[in-house]
Amino acid sequence: MKMAGRESGRIKDAYQKRMLDEAARKRRQRKALEALEQDNFHDDPHADLVMSKKVPKFQESLEGRGASRRKKTRSAEYYKQRYRKTFAQLVEEDANNNPNPPNYSSAQAPPSKFSERHFCAVCGFPIKL
Repeated sequence: MKMAGRESGRIKDAYQKRMLDEAARKRRQRKALEALEQDNFHDDPHADLVMSKKVPKFQESLEGRGASRRKKTRSAEYYKQRYRKTFAQLVEEDANNNPNPPNYSSAQAPPSKFSERHFCAVCGFPIKL
């Protein structure tokens, strides 16, 4: 049993799209800008501040600060932390610097002299075989 009166809203809207003339386009653009300006509107948080002679003015504080202040230097530790390399980058760099063995990709350890040790996955105690 199929209902005859139901249609997709998206398809219905696609048929109703119309061409707008320049005046309607300008009207919509102006309304959108007004809505954005209303959305961003807020009162000045510093409007109720009272001027005092003791408080330095913003222009004076900026000028006075620049002359006496030195530029901070960054330590080597800062750059080590900032530009850390990943393990993959270090391996690739090692392969480029040392293409001949021994390098990280070709390094191998000899087999162990001792027998393999087995542990219980639940408690961690050694398993007796």
